[in-house]
Amino acid sequence: MTQSPSTAPTVVLVHGAWADASSWRRVIPHLLAKGIPVVAVQNPTSSLGDDVQATQRALDSIEGPIVLVGHSWGGAVITEAGNDPKVKALVYVAAFAPKVGQSVGDLVGAYESPPALGKIRDDGAGFLSLSAQGWVEDVASDLPEDEARVLAVVQPPFPASAFGDQITEVAWSTRPTWYVVSAEDRVVSVALERELAAMMKAKTTELKAGHLSLLSMPDAVADIIIDAVNATGAVA
Repeated sequence: MTQSPSTAPTVVLVHGAWADASSWRRVIPHLLAKGIPVVAVQNPTSSLGDDVQATQRALDSIEGPIVLVGHSWGGAVITEAGNDPKVKALVYVAAFAPKVGQSVGDLVGAYESPPALGKIRDDGAGFLSLSAQGWVEDVASDLPEDEARVLAVVQPPFPASAFGDQITEVAWSTRPTWYVVSAEDRVVSVALERELAAMMKAKTTELKAGHLSLLSMPDAVADIIIDAVNATGAVA
């Protein structure tokens, strides 16, 4: 089913750490082709609070129902920002979904560290980045190497302190939720992804993809978002 532009919920896309809104550049055309309004948030990734505020500004600009989508770190952002009453569904793409009082760091620390985490560099001022090797071998392992190296060059630094920022209210406890597990993820623990999906009772899809399924398998990721849109549109 394809929603008309006048009735379709708006999809709001939230990117992860070491990234920006262009992470969604291959998913967006699939959504627009279905007549679905789309907003991609350009978060500062300076703290959880700052990202939630930036996402909230995007939500405030939209009339009507919203399907809120988060990738990786963006999952923590939508967990908090998704409490806006216009948000009717949540889609997590290889994403974190902390409980109240939990941080992303808590979730990361509870599982064996994936390979990418050993390739993080600290600039000495508390800001982290991933080495080019980490991008090629781990983050973008199923993308062409030249693309992975470009992503390494353009990555914004991420403050180590943000990993300790805690969630105060969880949107997934009161909304239907979808989860896309990246079965070959080398950035976020696959076991953690599966556990979070089960905890939220999410409609779960596993893709044979690395962490950046939104770039390596954009049609499959878009189809899952469209499923959430259609389900939301049916009850909006």
